[in-house]
Amino acid sequence: MDDEQLLRYSRHILLDDIGVEGQQRLLDSHALVIGAGGLGSPVALYLGTAGVGRITLVDHDHVDLTNLQRQIAHSLDRVGQPKALSAAAGIAAINPEPKVRPVLARADATLLDELVPQADVVLDCTDNFATRHLVNAACVRHGKPLVSGAALGFDAQLAVYDSRVVGSAFDLGDEHDERAVRPRRFPCYACLFPPDQAPEEQRCAVMGVFAPLVGIIGSMQAAEALKLLSGMGSHLPGRLLMLDARRLEWTDLQVAHDPRCPCCGDAAAQHPAVA
Repeated sequence: MDDEQLLRYSRHILLDDIGVEGQQRLLDSHALVIGAGGLGSPVALYLGTAGVGRITLVDHDHVDLTNLQRQIAHSLDRVGQPKALSAAAGIAAINPEPKVRPVLARADATLLDELVPQADVVLDCTDNFATRHLVNAACVRHGKPLVSGAALGFDAQLAVYDSRVVGSAFDLGDEHDERAVRPRRFPCYACLFPPDQAPEEQRCAVMGVFAPLVGIIGSMQAAEALKLLSGMGSHLPGRLLMLDARRLEWTDLQVAHDPRCPCCGDAAAQHPAVA
């Protein structure tokens, strides 16, 4: 880092959990953000201001006047522009250092198989069930951590999915009760929300969304991504956080890997094409 970077990122560097080494990891890292709308806006801005060196933004949509109620990466003078380009401009206005690549396309399986392997972390900021499953499947195939958020009305959820073997759990061993270590797997998105049980699709264009809610969840997505990228690590794998913004109440659910999961389960591991 040069002197200007040391000054720009000084408040991170002062944190013992980040320091110079953690900030350098951020500068050397690559985040893939799928969606540059309500959730993707704070995600993109916070990743950019924090100094993530490469950010790929994927969004096929254009900025609309109705977006400006909550999508803080965009502005009135950029209405009509592609959202990925507008969000990239929003980052550059605050921090010109990150190399931002806007991708003006839908996140289909082919595109995800190209982009996900290049990233260190993937952030799902989309608004539909089908795309979330495509993103999750690509992260499982390529062994990448996924930071997922969702918000609608006054309700939201946040999770980090990492289906790699990332820790250990203890089972009782033989009759002598010796503790034996076995690998532990965390769930993927499909473990919790099976693709064959698609809910009725609900969009904010119909249901509405409380403006600050996407800021809360998007900021937390950015926080988890920055913790992963800087080397701090996340404590969210295996948990699902749900927020009722009316009452400002959080529900913290412990969730487990499903060995029958069609994406990351035992059968999928033997037949990767299923994922």
